[in-house]
Amino acid sequence: MRGQSRSGLSAWRAAAIGAAFGGAFVRAIGAFAAGPDIVPRVTGAAQPMQDVPAPSPARPITDDVRKMRNYPEQPPVIPHAIEGYQLTLHANRCLECHRRQFTEGSGAPMISVTHFMDRNGQVLADVTPRRYFCTACHVQQTDAKPLVPNHFEDMLAVGKSRR
Repeated sequence: MRGQSRSGLSAWRAAAIGAAFGGAFVRAIGAFAAGPDIVPRVTGAAQPMQDVPAPSPARPITDDVRKMRNYPEQPPVIPHAIEGYQLTLHANRCLECHRRQFTEGSGAPMISVTHFMDRNGQVLADVTPRRYFCTACHVQQTDAKPLVPNHFEDMLAVGKSRR
């Protein structure tokens, strides 16, 4: 019929229902936006569009001391500078020292044997493509201050304190 949508509603009824839902949606968004600020600001200006000086960049820690891991499967952090390292599809500077063949000459630790396994557990002769881009998991250790407080306790410390 003329003046009806495919669902059988007349045009004015469809518009009225749409307006009612739209008004409820706008009120819900307004209530959400005007609600209390539960999460503290991490970065940026308190006022929108305000100029904020850029923080100084974090300096890499280059003491080459291995850091203890916080949990069993944590990827180790990189204890040296990696600025300027090429990490592309055709070149991976990390492997120049950490590949199995080069560790004796470089003194660098060999990459984990898990980096040679494909997703089916099959051991490959070289690094699997899944593990080729090192900085997807490993990060450089820096002197950056944490953005939020961290109250992490190692499992061993928690177990000892409860005894």
